[in-house]
Amino acid sequence: MSESLHTAKSAWTPRASRPVAAAALAAALLAGAPAPASATADGKDAAGQDRPELQKAVQAIVDAGFLGVQVRVNDERGEWVGSAGRRKLGANAKPPANGHFRIGSSTKPFVATLVLQLVAAGKIKLDGSVADYLPAFKLDPDITVRMLLQHTSGLFNYTGEFRPDGSIEPGIPSAGKEWAEVRFKTYQPEELVRFGLSKGPRFKPGEKWSYSNTAYTLAQLLIEKVTGHSIADEMKLRILGPLKLQGTMLPGASPELPRPHPRGYFRYQDDAGRWKVIDVTRQNPSMTAAAGDMISTTRDLHTFFSALNQGKLLPAKLLAEMRKPHPESYGPFGGYGLGLYVQDLNLGSDCGTVLHHNGSTAGGYVSVLYGTPDGKKTLTASITYGDAAPDLAQAFPKARDNLLKQVFCDGQAGSADQAKPAR
Repeated sequence: MSESLHTAKSAWTPRASRPVAAAALAAALLAGAPAPASATADGKDAAGQDRPELQKAVQAIVDAGFLGVQVRVNDERGEWVGSAGRRKLGANAKPPANGHFRIGSSTKPFVATLVLQLVAAGKIKLDGSVADYLPAFKLDPDITVRMLLQHTSGLFNYTGEFRPDGSIEPGIPSAGKEWAEVRFKTYQPEELVRFGLSKGPRFKPGEKWSYSNTAYTLAQLLIEKVTGHSIADEMKLRILGPLKLQGTMLPGASPELPRPHPRGYFRYQDDAGRWKVIDVTRQNPSMTAAAGDMISTTRDLHTFFSALNQGKLLPAKLLAEMRKPHPESYGPFGGYGLGLYVQDLNLGSDCGTVLHHNGSTAGGYVSVLYGTPDGKKTLTASITYGDAAPDLAQAFPKARDNLLKQVFCDGQAGSADQAKPAR
């Protein structure tokens, strides 16, 4: 599904549609890398290269309290695929090396790319008023298409917001027992948008930056209005089909997850205060229409971001706009452009700039996407929740930083939370 509230400080902890999650996320690419070599889950690729440092870093994520992890790394040594943990509770099998998973807000780079393709085709004006395209919502005429993609529209996030005093203004049920009880409910995109609009604006358009799933659901309606087709059909036509992304889809209201896949779980307290764990592999993703509903694989995410950052999906001018962060968006994870974060990692020597946009669902799944702008290194991963309560504030950042360090910094030490904003 997607991200919403900023709470935990993690360079990839997703601001899921639940209040415990946090900020920042990932873009990935792969350009000019050697021909991919298949890899086994024990840390060796087809060329016999031993990558124990990567397998150890992947295992550390499981040790931090997650159920399972599948990771794909592409760099100058080729392609490495590994996994750790368990595919499901009650079994010892590892997660599938290229299993399907719910990618949450990693959906947003796909949607932003699709909108920008329509800009390139002359069907949408990037700085045009959204109200001109969607008059039925009576939007502030100063809200532009760029602001939707950039999170500067001021629209209330329908999955919840922080008030100025730090308390939470609830949105639609997206956490705890409330979400567990409605996880198969079907929402219409118009319904989600109207709920967000009913809360009133957070600020004047363009004045500040605040993450908003409402904006990306509006982007879906914009795509469908100007093309006359569903967003699923347009995504297949313009991105999924040309790139042959057979494991990626917009599922609509279908709760099914194609096989193979790891199972995802959700832990919550019932009315009596007792902790319960339920299997949420099947869930209705319509709660975050176009803001976080897609399904994919680590291979497909890698292919998509590789093509995007090699300039195969957008003209150079629009790709540059996508990578241009808004001045108000800078934080511990860099700045936000159009569907992407841009960050200078400070994990040690030779880290450089990465693009990223991670994501998570309300329950069960986390997606990870990181990559260098030149496409020579990329990291894509899926992490699943089990019956434990991972320490997102302390234990997990250490595991996260170690994997990022191994991929992007040649194993040098440092902390992602010290990351410098890329200006």
